[in-house]
Amino acid sequence: MSETASPFRRGRLLRIAAALLVLLALAAYVVVQYVSGGGGPPRCLVRAADAADGDSPTYEMTPEQAANAATISAVGTTRGLPERAVTIALATALQESALRNLDHGDRDSLGLFQQRPSTGWGTEAQIQDPVYSAGEFYDHLVKVPGYSRLPLTVAAQRVQRSGFPQAYAKHEPDATLLAAALTGRSAATLTCTAPTGAEPGDPAKVRAALVRDFGPEVLPGTDAAGRAGASGTAAVVTVPVPATTGGSENGGSSSLRGWELAHWAVAQSTALRIDEVRYAGRVWSAKNTRSANKGWQRTRVSEQSARSDAASGAASGAGSGADSGLVEVRIRTAQ
Repeated sequence: MSETASPFRRGRLLRIAAALLVLLALAAYVVVQYVSGGGGPPRCLVRAADAADGDSPTYEMTPEQAANAATISAVGTTRGLPERAVTIALATALQESALRNLDHGDRDSLGLFQQRPSTGWGTEAQIQDPVYSAGEFYDHLVKVPGYSRLPLTVAAQRVQRSGFPQAYAKHEPDATLLAAALTGRSAATLTCTAPTGAEPGDPAKVRAALVRDFGPEVLPGTDAAGRAGASGTAAVVTVPVPATTGGSENGGSSSLRGWELAHWAVAQSTALRIDEVRYAGRVWSAKNTRSANKGWQRTRVSEQSARSDAASGAASGAGSGADSGLVEVRIRTAQ
């Protein structure tokens, strides 16, 4: 071996060794993330309820997008509007802002629906309030004759007056999936992963957000800010669901309302630091969620919890089975 070749080969060996160390460190990181439940940044997933797992249409989004979608849906259903109206609103927001509450846009356009203060949609602050901007969209939509029977692009364009009206059509499949889950028609179809090392949540903020999106009636006994009269422990917000005929998963307005509230809570889980949601014998738990595909699990209510549920049903005047969970949605914040 020549004197000039030896340093070159030693340098090459050092580079190979350094590369191997990097690969080993990366592999170790992946293993730790898997074991600890971390899987990258949090994300949310909605899927069709009536398709096989391998063939089920899905739509993936960030927690910000999921939270905004849940608010848009809540505003629509609180006004008594049908699922079709929610679908139109979601498709419009997907096109206009990708479900992000933007502080910029074409000319003076702002917010989820890119509404313009200069054309009478409201002030800048109002338009950047998702509840207000969604309400404005619905106010204009219901003035369109027969909007629910029109093609989605036509209905959306009558409200938006966009320069690219056909662009709304490509979002209809995703908006349809979202609307089915967020209005409660499709049970246990929306789930989110949770951020690692989440900070503690505040039940008062959860109550305030519920009242903001659904109105004071969602929590009987509360005021417009969600204060006072809420049931549950210090870390749990209990949302009553009026009992009606029909199963908890397959029918009845109770089921729709319950799953609407449950999916809303999961969609808001990152923003509000929610780590568990229970309804109708199922539980979404942030601590057990490594993948957005495994968010809702069937659970057996303990004997003590069953007695508590039965007592809650009796107190509200609505009978419930011991393991049904039909009369309330339980939202627990991170501690």
